[in-house]
Amino acid sequence: MFDNDGVIRPVPFDSEALRPRLPSPLEEVADERFARHGVRLLLKRDDLIHPELVGNKWRKLVPNLEAAAGRPVVTFGGAYSNHLRATAAAGRLLGLPTVGVVRGDELADRPLNPSLARCAADGMRLCFVDRATYRRKADPGTLAAVLSAADAEDAYVVPEGGSNAAAVRGCLALGEELRDHADVVAVACGTGGTLAGLAAGLGPGRRALGVPVLKGGFLGDGIRALQTEAFGGPVGDWALDERFHFGGYARTTPALEDFARDFEGRHGLPVERLYVAKSLYALVALAEEGAFPRGTRLAAVVTGAPFSP
Repeated sequence: MFDNDGVIRPVPFDSEALRPRLPSPLEEVADERFARHGVRLLLKRDDLIHPELVGNKWRKLVPNLEAAAGRPVVTFGGAYSNHLRATAAAGRLLGLPTVGVVRGDELADRPLNPSLARCAADGMRLCFVDRATYRRKADPGTLAAVLSAADAEDAYVVPEGGSNAAAVRGCLALGEELRDHADVVAVACGTGGTLAGLAAGLGPGRRALGVPVLKGGFLGDGIRALQTEAFGGPVGDWALDERFHFGGYARTTPALEDFARDFEGRHGLPVERLYVAKSLYALVALAEEGAFPRGTRLAAVVTGAPFSP
């Protein structure tokens, strides 16, 4: 944190401030859209791990916060980033300075949306960069310039979405928690870190299915790179189905909204729209296509909860 003389002091990592509920609950639900195909549907309630570091954000962030060793944390995201909000909340809980580098310098002169306002209220310092610079943020020279402009040269950097080797290893436990209970585990994917760790933790004879929420078909290479960084090479049986992004990140359609409301009514689960709804919609469609053999135990990872300003 910043001392009275303006110097940044390391902050001891206080794991008690981020105490999780682990393993997260696994709930079987009765849904005729799966039952008529002989498929059992289970919900892995990672949304209940922690009230503020919801779902996979806890699994990915905590290893990085430990690695930060008390240094300020800089990370990246768009204007509605769940990852930025989780990082800001962790900073508040730990007394740790956080800086959010936000895509889109045109946002700097506008009122903060509810998501960014929550980040600021939690003490995150927001720095807006133009979209061309943001796309090049992984380039060492560009990153150095961004950190210098943010006055954060000595900070610990967490990549967009929190996905790096530490995060992937943090998600290993998700697969380990499910390996004895599910044959196929599905998860919505943004940057791919959760799927990379999940697949590695599931073990032989189990399969992970990723549902990308961004369009572009680039995620497979990123997941392989993350697994190589974390484990030395690709691990586990995993695949992606690219058909259910509904137009891209932060995009929804009336059909997806109707589906999410219907699922909420059937099962009493608040359905987060940008990730969870897309993965659940995909599973219903795949079950109708006969993608899962009769007797399959199918687990859907509930990676987050709807955001309430």
